[in-house]
Amino acid sequence: MAKTLNTALIGLGLVADTHVQAITGLHGKVRLKGVFARGQEAAEKYAARAAALCGHHCLVYSSIESVANDPELDFVIIATPPNARLKLVKLFAAAKVPVLLEKPIERTTAAATEIVKICEDHQILLGMVFQHRARLASIRLRNMITSGELGTLGLVNIEAPLWRSQSYYDEPGRGSYERDGGGVLLSQAIHTMDLALSLTGDVTEVQALSRTTRFHTMESEDFVTAGLTFANGATGSLLATTAHYPGKPECITLHFDHAVARLERSKLHIYWRDGQTDTCGENELPIESINGPMEFKSIWHGGIIADFAEAITNSTQPMVTGREGLKVHRLIDALVASSEQKKAVSL
Repeated sequence: MAKTLNTALIGLGLVADTHVQAITGLHGKVRLKGVFARGQEAAEKYAARAAALCGHHCLVYSSIESVANDPELDFVIIATPPNARLKLVKLFAAAKVPVLLEKPIERTTAAATEIVKICEDHQILLGMVFQHRARLASIRLRNMITSGELGTLGLVNIEAPLWRSQSYYDEPGRGSYERDGGGVLLSQAIHTMDLALSLTGDVTEVQALSRTTRFHTMESEDFVTAGLTFANGATGSLLATTAHYPGKPECITLHFDHAVARLERSKLHIYWRDGQTDTCGENELPIESINGPMEFKSIWHGGIIADFAEAITNSTQPMVTGREGLKVHRLIDALVASSEQKKAVSL
């Protein structure tokens, strides 16, 4: 029987419940040993909640150093705001503790690259939580592309027409450059963009427009549209916004020689050019649930966590490495630069 790996959750914000539920759903592959947050009272309160969710006692670590020095921990999950990442990763890298990191890596590509390099220099495993890659429909489409059965990619449409109310941005620091590093690109659309890049290959040039609409009071952008050129010669478009009331599912549409693949959240539709249609994927959330920022299935997070645990056990690379995660950061940089410079930007 495979060993159960112990983990600790650092950062107890919106995504904490999803991680705890995901770990619980792994049925003994991974065990949540404890939690840590800067506020001890908040950590103790959440530990009681986590214990109720996972069915066993959940330790509250008194300091971040006590997490790093716990010999029973096999890895940590860091789910703090991006501005708290660098110090934490340095600590765990020095202690030789593998790190599974919620997106984004950091606020800037320079800081994200530093984090990746720290882990590489200390030879510790760094994985990224880009859970959209763990959807069954995403895996199915990736396999179809790899097999060559769809033909050559010629056209790409990436859409994340989301909605967040003003109350979401009223939380201190949310949507700011100081805490989050940006708006819709780095906080929401990054998932869809990362998944798209994993399916299409690299983007080589972008021409973008980025704005903050009248529907939100915030420091960073809530609307981005762009034209894209891909390394294989394909052309594409991007729409990313949190001002699209009441919100629609994010969608990636890929036009190949033999078929058009439409990946809409956890559903994959294949429209073959001979007129046949195939559909596969998981049962979808009700349409009204799509509007909430954290209302998605913990099973996708579970897939990422289980994959990371297997990478530790088998000394292999995780589904999304830190180095792989840098690709979407560079794309975001190019989109922002293109909008600011009002011209096409090469990656």
